[in-house]
Order: sequence, then structure tokens, then C-alpha cells
Amino acid sequence: MTSKNAASAAPSEKKIVSHPIPPVWNAQSRVLLLGTMPSPKSREAGFFYMHPQNRFWSILPSVFGETLSLPNNAPDSFAAINERRDFLLRHNIALWDVLASCNINGAADSTIKNAIPNNFSPIFENSQIHHVFCTGKTAFSLWQKHCAALYEKRYNLVVHCLPSTSPANASWNITLLLEAYRAISTVF
Repeated sequence: MTSKNAASAAPSEKKIVSHPIPPVWNAQSRVLLLGTMPSPKSREAGFFYMHPQNRFWSILPSVFGETLSLPNNAPDSFAAINERRDFLLRHNIALWDVLASCNINGAADSTIKNAIPNNFSPIFENSQIHHVFCTGKTAFSLWQKHCAALYEKRYNLVVHCLPSTSPANASWNITLLLEAYRAISTVF
């Protein structure tokens, strides 16, 4: 086997990823949505859920009877990011991820190792958040493992697990996702 073939046959290695995107929130935020770690496409774009096939930005605005005008892969990604940030803040929604860093293969949550959680105290201390929604089972599991004991009782939080909007979660179609995500609008 040549070295080129050996390299292509080697299993992909888990890469250490540090979270590059700051949280979206303000003092009026009442709900915090948490993913696990931004995907490579989201890290490249500089904002959350920016993979063109992720359904997050179709589902969440629909919960509030809105649609976004720019697609995730808009040529002017700055405008798409601003549109999403404005939407979140207008609806008092904070958005971030459970993890500050981890070892991960691509966007596969199932490969996460050496997870280090984000510090949520500044957000909870300076907002009106009492409901946290994790956008998938892995985010929820990581919250339970690394964050629940630190924050839930201290900040009087209620934590919910929503289904992932990733295209890998194909068993949840748009209708089912929308029904599940409507829970966000009921806490206001």
C-alpha cells in the first residue's frame, strides 16, 4: 500500500474544536436555545445552524408566523446572519451551544469526546431566562452531564429537549419538527 493509499484508508481523526461564535442574547432574553457545537459549515459562516440543509431557520421563524428572506447560504452571509440575529432578539430568544470545546469528527455529535461546557452564568445573571431548550438529544445529554447541577436550581431553570433539526434526523419531518418547536412560544 502506498503512503497515499494508507492516508486515505486511515480513519478520520477527531479534531479539537473551540467554539468560535459568541452567544446571541440580551437583557430581555427569556428563552435559551442550545445546540451542541457549531457544524463546520456554521463555523465557516460565523453563525449558528448555517448548513443549507439544516431546518432550524425554517422551523423557528414558522413558530412565530414568520419566514426569513435570506437562505443559510445567501451570497451576502453578513445580511443572513443579521436577519437571524434580529429575529432572535425581537422574540427574546437567546442562542448558543452547550460546549465551549470538544474533540469531534466533522459535525457528528456521536463522536464528541473531551467536552468542555460554556460558562452560562453571565447570560442567566443578566437576562430573564428561565427556560432552556436543547436542540437534540446530544445537546440535552451534555447539558445534563455538565451544566444541570451548576445552573438549574440556582437560576430556577426548566430544561426541555427538542428534536434535532439536522438533516441526519430525517425521521422528524417539517410538520413534526414545527409541532415540537411550538413549545418555545408557549413559555412567553
